[in-house]
Parts: sequence; structure tokens; C-alpha cells
Amino acid sequence: MNDLDQLVQEARADFAQSAAPADLENAKAKYLGKSGRLTEQLKALGALSPEDKKARGALINAAKQQVEAALTARRQALADAELDAQLKAEALDVSLPGRQRGTGGLHPISRTMERVEAIFGSMAFDVAEGPEIETDWFSFTALNNPENHPARSMQDTFYVDMKDDEGRWLNLRPHTSPMQVRYARAHAEKYRGVSPMPEIRVIAPGRTYRVDSDATHSPMFHQVEGLWIGENVSFKDLKSVFTDFFRTFFEADDLQLRFRPSFFPFTEPSAEVDIAFASGPLKGRWLEVAGSGQVHPNVVRNYGLDPERHIGFAFGMGADRLTMLRYGVSDLRGFFDGDLRFLSQFK
Repeated sequence: MNDLDQLVQEARADFAQSAAPADLENAKAKYLGKSGRLTEQLKALGALSPEDKKARGALINAAKQQVEAALTARRQALADAELDAQLKAEALDVSLPGRQRGTGGLHPISRTMERVEAIFGSMAFDVAEGPEIETDWFSFTALNNPENHPARSMQDTFYVDMKDDEGRWLNLRPHTSPMQVRYARAHAEKYRGVSPMPEIRVIAPGRTYRVDSDATHSPMFHQVEGLWIGENVSFKDLKSVFTDFFRTFFEADDLQLRFRPSFFPFTEPSAEVDIAFASGPLKGRWLEVAGSGQVHPNVVRNYGLDPERHIGFAFGMGADRLTMLRYGVSDLRGFFDGDLRFLSQFK
């Protein structure tokens, strides 16, 4: 083995022992740097004869190529090892389930409102929506509830710091009855002079506001109020509508219904509506679910109609309470706390 073969073997050994790119560069300098062993061999060619210089130069170049090939191979090996280590560190366990976005769903009260609208829609009732900021006239006076009347005390609660064109304070509507008035007046105007006037059948769902806050009341709550006005509408029709509605809503054909005398300024006579289930955890208990009654003649006049000719009934019920009964929820506040653990049960 000549000296160049020995040099190549030593270079290969040094390259193989280099555990990091920096170590490899130091080993390279030992053989191929400005003062490296191969570089010194090339410098020594100047002292040889032309014939010897040619033969020795070819051997040195061959050795240099072998050293450079060994250097390149070691560089690639170190790069591959670094990449493998990185891949192992960043490896994904594809056997684990992927992360998925949670799917949303309708709020349980929104589901109830949609269900109520669909059921009354099947009975030919329109759906009316209107402003949540109302005038005193629509909220109270038009409903036979004049200023300073004691029946206003529990409802005359939230006001807005502005007035209408007649200088009356505006309020957050305490019920959706103002939409009954607005709808009936628009209907009466549309069909003025038409005889017989088409019947008014409408429900008014939406948010309402009163000063109440406990397990079964909220300062903001949801109501569905209804109105059926015609020339021959009676309590018999009211009972038929309510019976069909509640049996369909609760999917209970054996559900019982009763009227209980009450007082509301806008209806006369007036009645609370109670229901009783024939099975389930509430079996046999009478539960108040709505208020109703024949529309008071003063209110019919405020509709722009003749109370001697037009008669009918109005009703109102809490969508929040219907939701609580349908899903077996005992505390209303869970619907408004925004806790997804609670709300996701109703998706």
C-alpha cells in the first residue's frame, strides 16, 4: 500500500468518526484545506521532473477524488440522519381520531318557536313580527289598559329614553299583543268596505320584557300570542284550536285541557288554560300554559272593527314554559346562560 492509499483510508476513517457537520468540516480541512495533507502533496510536485510530476499528479488527483467522494457520502449520511430524527420528533399518530369541528344546532327555544309556527300554520294562522320597542298606545292603551290602571303594574316596567311623535315614552314591549293590534288594523284597512271581511287569524311570536328573574321567569322571555277575529267565532273554536295545538305540540293525543276563569283587561270573558298529561312524570297535574278570552269590545274598536259585528278570541302563552315542559327542564335560566354542555343536549 502506497502513501496515497494510506491517506485515503485515514480520511475515510476520520470522516466516519465525525458525528456532526462541524466535526466533518474540521476533518475535511485536515485533508483538503489550504494546509491539508493532499494540498501539501500537490505543492510538492514542483520539485519533481516533468515525467515524475505527470505520474505523481495523476495518483494524487485520483486520491483526491476518493477523499472528496467519501466526504460527500458522509455529508449525505449526516443530513439523512438529521432528517430522520426530525421526522421522528414531528411524527403524527395516524391511528388517533382526527380533530373535528363541533356542529351547531338550534337553541331549544328557537326549536319551540319553529314548532309552534308550523302547527298554527297548519291551521291557517299567519305569523306576524314587529318592533320590540313600542309606543305606550300599542303596548297598553289599545289593549284596554289605560294609564294608571292597576293591571299595568307588573308589565309597565322597561322604558327607552326617547319619545314617539306625540311625545309619549317608548317602552320594551311586555307582550307581543301590540302585533295583534298592528296586524288587525292593517287587515281592517286593507279590507275596508269588503263584506264579509276575511277572518283574521294570526300568531305573533317574539321576545318580550318584564322585571322578573327567578327559576321560571326571566327579564327577557318569549311569547306567542294569537288572534282569531271573524263574524262567528266562539269559545268553542278557541277550545278546538288549543286542544289540537297542545296535543300536537306535546305529541299526546290523550292530553286534557280545561279553561279556568280569570281576568285580563283586553278580553271579556277571560280564562286561564290548563293542561294535564295522562302519562309521564307530570301525569295528573294541571299545569297553567296560556291565557285567553273573547276580545274586549274596546279592543275590537281599536282594531278599527265594529264589535257588534266582529267577534273572536285572543290568547298568549310563554314559549319558554312550553320548552321547559317539552324537554323536562326545571330551571329557565339554563336556556340563557350560554353553557354549551346544557344546550348541546337539544341538538
